Amino acid sequence: MKILIIGSNGQLGWELQRTCPKAYEMTAVDFPEIDITKQVSVTAILNEQKPDWIINCAAYTNVDKAETDTLAALAINGDGVGHLARATQEIHARMVHVSTDFVFNGNNCRPYRPEDTPDPLSVYGTTKLAGERAVREILKEEALIIRTAWLYSSHGHNFVHTMIRLMKERPSLNVIDDQIGTPCWANGLALAVWTAIEKNLKGIFHWTDAGVASWYDFAVAIQEEAVLAGLLERSIPVIPVPTEQYPTPAKRPAMSLLDKSRFYSAAGLTPSHWRHQLRRMIQEIS
Repeated sequence: MKILIIGSNGQLGWELQRTCPKAYEMTAVDFPEIDITKQVSVTAILNEQKPDWIINCAAYTNVDKAETDTLAALAINGDGVGHLARATQEIHARMVHVSTDFVFNGNNCRPYRPEDTPDPLSVYGTTKLAGERAVREILKEEALIIRTAWLYSSHGHNFVHTMIRLMKERPSLNVIDDQIGTPCWANGLALAVWTAIEKNLKGIFHWTDAGVASWYDFAVAIQEEAVLAGLLERSIPVIPVPTEQYPTPAKRPAMSLLDKSRFYSAAGLTPSHWRHQLRRMIQEIS
């Protein structure tokens, strides 16, 4: 079976490449080899490769910049995804599209289920929802969408790397404690994607690691694990603060827990706790 990964330079694209089952023939591309904002570029690559599955990891992910760079965010997260879906349909392939918890408003008092009504708060969330809708409209019952949240990896820029850098540079650190979710190691998400393909899943599914945390909890755990692994020479005070003390251009969902039970039952796959996954990733970079 032939697999084409779109967005090979990102965290998930990188993890998918190193975890790809040996039975699959994999090709991975990124900009400028493919420009998903142009239908002609997408069609050319898919007609050349003729994959059985396309995994779309490409996205405009600068959440705050998207508030003013709206056209670029929509071109990649919305229109670009539509281009991929049309080209996938034309070659009679299947597509995995990776989306986000930002399609929800964060007002739920329970984890979000795949069937819950989206209500994004930001331009980023709105454009990601536009991509989801394009996939479902074009590919219909063949569509496979996997939403995730709080993604990090040993590769690329993310919260874990930022925290470790700041903990080396500063005497103390303020971290938001009233936004709740679940960290997700991209390595675990990659394995979930491969399982979804193996099981030929269709529809919308959620995947993160298991458990619950605030950004403050996550930062404290990062420091503890980094000190144990020798990445940090000392601990610094990590101070919990409310969102209102750290204003950003884009509004974030206050509660972005994702209900993964549909994935459990359909794929027989259970996630590891986020703290366990963080320890594995920290050990990897140390």
